[in-house]
Amino acid sequence: MDIFAKFREDKGDIGKWMDQAHGYFTFPKLEGEISAHMKFRGKEVLTWSLNNYLGLGNHPEVRKADADAAKQYGMAYPMGARMMSGQTAKHEQLERELAAFVGKPDAFLLNYGYQGMVSAIDCLANRNDVIVYDSESHACIMDGVFLHKAKGGKSFVFPHNDMDKFRKMLSFATKRVKETGGGILVITEGVFGMTGQVGKLDEIVALKEEFDFRLLVDDAHGFGTMGATGAGAAEHFGVTKGVDLYFGTFAKAMAGIGGFIACETDICYYLRYNMRSQTYAKSLPMTMTIGALKRLDMIRTQPELREKLWTVVNALQKGLKEAGFDLGKTNTQVTPVYMKGGEEEASQMICDLRENYGIFCSMVVYPVIPKGEILLRLIPTAMHTLEDVKITLAAFKETRKKLVAGEYKTGEMAQVKIEM
Repeated sequence: MDIFAKFREDKGDIGKWMDQAHGYFTFPKLEGEISAHMKFRGKEVLTWSLNNYLGLGNHPEVRKADADAAKQYGMAYPMGARMMSGQTAKHEQLERELAAFVGKPDAFLLNYGYQGMVSAIDCLANRNDVIVYDSESHACIMDGVFLHKAKGGKSFVFPHNDMDKFRKMLSFATKRVKETGGGILVITEGVFGMTGQVGKLDEIVALKEEFDFRLLVDDAHGFGTMGATGAGAAEHFGVTKGVDLYFGTFAKAMAGIGGFIACETDICYYLRYNMRSQTYAKSLPMTMTIGALKRLDMIRTQPELREKLWTVVNALQKGLKEAGFDLGKTNTQVTPVYMKGGEEEASQMICDLRENYGIFCSMVVYPVIPKGEILLRLIPTAMHTLEDVKITLAAFKETRKKLVAGEYKTGEMAQVKIEM
């Protein structure tokens, strides 16, 4: 059998929709300056789908820092992996400043967030160790767990934020490691990016008094947005010391590329010498490293960026709740809006919002969420205004009326030609 034949017959869980979705629902092209207002298919849209939380993606100070670094160093320097020839003083400076910001002794800079998390889990847990993780963990965590299981390791999953079940899984894990001689690694998120809920870090850390485990927190959405200084969900809960490994990405609040893990110095050095994705990959370019230093400095010294974000978040979520929309259990800036309807209704509603109301947001349907439910995910940023919120609330109210009236079931609400 030609190995390619199976791809043409089975395009995958998401790929099976490519003929109908590509270029519109999937792989859409947003054009223009990174902003709350961009262009989609030639029309200006109010964009609620960029994780540019603090508005740094197109900030003049950031653009200047990036441009100056590119002019001085280009995009190639340093050449090679950091262990061999890719180490610089700027990389070390960034690690020191990241560690200090999140309250840890040391940090290890990563080329990419997703790749870094997968590789970190693979590096930290061997076949004798047990991983206990939240059921709604991000795909990078899931893939790291899959690698662990492929090596013969054991894992236990607990229902999202269910502390009773978590305790039960810890009991199972404790019994297991007594047989194998390994340890327990607990993995959760600081802010869950789909539902907007914070992980129950305070309750998880409290269980360290009863169980012996180490805690790895993926705080991609919490870094820069949560806590008194923006140092993340651990700061928000006051449990920085109880989080053994703090993972942050530059792809959200930092509006860049890369990530880091902050922890005890000896563990950081273990990761530096054993994480395969970093050992065998080219060092993060100097332009991105210097750019990250600038972004981190702005997070530390310009709290008004975070204040602006939360002004928009509070206005948007308050307005949606007052209008009777279901936002689930979000208690962060991530704003999910739940409605009842099928996949066709969801796609028609999104088309209507984009084509007739100029609102660009993302939708989630079955199998990610239960059948008969629609999730529209809004990502507020410091670039949005209260007028943007007002316009969006009006559009959501009108389109909900159409959804309830069954107007989206006809398939005629917004006909769009999707070009591959």
